[in-house]
Amino acid sequence: KKSNNKIIIKPEIKIFKTASVLSHKKECRKLFNSQSLTNKSGFIFQHILDEHTQILCLTETWHKPQSYLALNEACPPGYTYLEKARTTGRGGGLAVIYDNNLNITPLPLPELTTFEGILFKYLSPKESTTFLLIYRPPKPHPGFISELQDLLTSLCITSDRTIILGDFNLHVDSPANRSAAEFLEVLDYLQLTQHVTEPTHTKGHILDLVITDSAPITNLQVRDLGVSDHKIISLKLLLTGPYIKTKRQIQFRNLKEIDPALFNQDIDNISQVTQFTSVNGSVDYYNTSLSNILEAHAQVKTRTVTFSRSAPWYTPELWSMKRAGRALERRYVSTGLLVHKQAYRDHQKSYSKALTTIRSQYFSHKISHNTGNSKQLFSAINKLLKPPTYSHADSSTDKCNKFMDFFINKVSSIRSALSPSTTPLLDTSLPELRNTLRLFSDVTKSEVERVLKSMRTSTCPLDPLPTQLLKSNISAISPLITAIINQSLQSGHVPPPLKTAVIRPHLKKPTLDPSILVHYRPVSTLPFISKVLEKVVHTQLHSHLHSHNLYEKFQSGFRPFHSTETALVRVINDLLVTADRGSPSLLLLLDLSAAFDTVDHTILLHRLRTTVGLSGTALSWFKSYLMDRTEYVALGQSTSSPHTVTCGVPQGSVLGPTLFTIYMLPLGQIINKHKVSFHCYADDTQLYMKMDSTLPSALPATFQACLEEIKAWMATNFLQFNSNKTEAIIIGTPHQTQSLSLNSIPILDHNIPLSTSVTNLGIRLDSHLSFDAHVRHLCKVSFFHLKNISKLRASLSKPDAERLVHAFVSSRLDYCNALLVGIPGKSLQKLQYIQNCAARILTRRRKYDHITPVLKSLHWLPIQYRIQYKLCLLTHQCIHGNAPAYLSELLTIHTTTRSLRSSSSTYCLHQPRTKLSTMGDRAFQAVAPRLWNALPETLRAPQRVEVFKKGLKTFLFKKAY
Repeated sequence: KKSNNKIIIKPEIKIFKTASVLSHKKECRKLFNSQSLTNKSGFIFQHILDEHTQILCLTETWHKPQSYLALNEACPPGYTYLEKARTTGRGGGLAVIYDNNLNITPLPLPELTTFEGILFKYLSPKESTTFLLIYRPPKPHPGFISELQDLLTSLCITSDRTIILGDFNLHVDSPANRSAAEFLEVLDYLQLTQHVTEPTHTKGHILDLVITDSAPITNLQVRDLGVSDHKIISLKLLLTGPYIKTKRQIQFRNLKEIDPALFNQDIDNISQVTQFTSVNGSVDYYNTSLSNILEAHAQVKTRTVTFSRSAPWYTPELWSMKRAGRALERRYVSTGLLVHKQAYRDHQKSYSKALTTIRSQYFSHKISHNTGNSKQLFSAINKLLKPPTYSHADSSTDKCNKFMDFFINKVSSIRSALSPSTTPLLDTSLPELRNTLRLFSDVTKSEVERVLKSMRTSTCPLDPLPTQLLKSNISAISPLITAIINQSLQSGHVPPPLKTAVIRPHLKKPTLDPSILVHYRPVSTLPFISKVLEKVVHTQLHSHLHSHNLYEKFQSGFRPFHSTETALVRVINDLLVTADRGSPSLLLLLDLSAAFDTVDHTILLHRLRTTVGLSGTALSWFKSYLMDRTEYVALGQSTSSPHTVTCGVPQGSVLGPTLFTIYMLPLGQIINKHKVSFHCYADDTQLYMKMDSTLPSALPATFQACLEEIKAWMATNFLQFNSNKTEAIIIGTPHQTQSLSLNSIPILDHNIPLSTSVTNLGIRLDSHLSFDAHVRHLCKVSFFHLKNISKLRASLSKPDAERLVHAFVSSRLDYCNALLVGIPGKSLQKLQYIQNCAARILTRRRKYDHITPVLKSLHWLPIQYRIQYKLCLLTHQCIHGNAPAYLSELLTIHTTTRSLRSSSSTYCLHQPRTKLSTMGDRAFQAVAPRLWNALPETLRAPQRVEVFKKGLKTFLFKKAY
């Protein structure tokens, strides 16, 4: 409008009642055949943000199972995805990237053989729409039409509104095409409409389709992005209610604003106050004073966020390239000339490559700057390599209460099913140890500071001060913490604020349905000062248990110098020795359901008093520690009602694991009474026994009696046997295993079938202990990580890349590698291929370059010598202390009957005789002396472990190269 030679512009505002995106002018739902997501992830990431796309359906992603790098790179902040990886061959793979604000639920599909599919439901405020994303391989398959017809028939009957879209690889634009004609006939029969009328492939055919029944769609457009031979299809879905971008208020403190000197001075002032006579008063003063100091130095700020921000790595150069691409696209659309089309496509491919390169450099910069901070390093890598974690959008009080009720009912149902009596039975199977620990010793300020420095920097919502600030002011805060700890130990009382846990439900696996509560595990956190107090008590309790030899010998969980590897070395040694003596063994892996949560407090206190020998103030402290504990579920800013804990050892605590091992002490006595070999790691129990070859189809009577008594003991101690995770296997030579006709194990009212392969503490065991299944799994996982690391290698420095290799690959190769001694050379070579591949990626060598100089330059021991290194290290620990007793007893120092002039036999081990043609030559008690005696005398002599490690590596390095 012109007025007085001035132009006045009045914007026209329209309110749409049907569009699902009100604030965006671009289309919100798209279908795109990406033809490999790997080299287009950055392009798709930016396209979603530029076009404000709410749902992007991708076909031919080409991603493999458990491969999430490209998907994570293509998923912007505030978005998540559903995915179905391609299983075999070329092509295939589906993904749906969608806005977190949309209420989308994945739905199950029947097993499909002729095409791939993802089914999900989109819930709007008043109605729901079912989406089916399909990819059909181009190779003809006669069963495709019938299988699709069966699926669409059931889908159209059960769904009010349906949208089927995807790459069907059918020329529906060609009337003479027989397969396309049959397909269109099925659509007509089901009253479905196909809406795409323009070619979606660069060669002029309609391959990508959008099919609906009553779902109203508008503004369907086909556009060439220039990075694939398929075009992108966009559309709008009309809804009865508007889409509103969810905004969320967050609260935070800017800790960087704190003046360290003034903050330390204020903490020092409150630490001088020590006139509180009760521990409750001291804890209240501690929480209140620190909260006030934190509020004075860093007040809580509130900010409204939507998480719809641009990528942090998007540079001005990329903006310029995007503008140039838009100009080329407009020229190509207006003229239609082939030369303009080719120029546009070439530019788009260059733009996509630049996006990938700059994004890779950005994350590489983050990785290199987190050197020395393992937590941040793994967090940065996990964001690239793992699927996004599920976040609870509706963190309401009702949802928190539902989680709390579910966790409570789960434990209550287990206990009520096991023992109907209200009074627990107190066993007397263990000898009493009377009154040996009555009082806990006071701790000094220096001891508390040492404990504070050794603990992890984790903060609980109940902490008055972030743990990182507490640790940076240890000298000022330690007097107050020391006073609280000593008051608690002297009075035998634990204050209520230190007995409250915050539970946050975590989805067990990203692929599970988040709407089902059983798919969650409760992860609880405790106040930091309560864990410091527990650490002090644990140190004194461990000293008491160790000095009186009260630990179960074959319990390797949560004990110094014990690990899963030491436990497996002993178990595998016994199985190999038994096979060497001519008999197979039955290995039974027992598993318990929620064992830590069902521990009865009355029984536990009885064992602490009679078996462990606690009395007086020490016993009172544990009674106060266990009784009147509370917990609640927290999701975002919402919390559930508090619940009083009546059973179980505290999760996330320092004392919980040790208390559980004390609770399980009678189990070892029961098994030993029946002369059945066993080993425990926390609640995982391994039973193994020699099988009688004269009774090939029956269990030994002693084994059956042992299982019956274990069943009775578990019932009276509120422990539930988990049959779904219990496994059994026969182990021996091929001749020994074939001589048995046993097919299953009857145990605790369940029939456990015998397996050919079981997983024991992370190691896959087969019937002949060849470890073929374990090596295959190890190769699969290691090469997956190496492939991801290779994509980042170009932007990483060599030290940073080596750090990733050791974190994700070398750690897996070294885990329990002491078990791999004597495996077939073919399997050993597979592991060596992994190390060789890692070395080539790290040093950027070609695949045909000689690998030995590369490994030598990196100072890496080959796999064979890494195994020898681990065995010699375990042997050194067995001979010179710092090893479990169950390993040390397997080795015997060689003694001579007459003195020799040479002292070369000093600290030599006795070599037991084995049948070299069988499995016994691989047992630890046979391999360890052979490797140990071959070491120089200077290495066999007593010396510190650090010195021995260095000398041993030097010796093996010279031997290898």
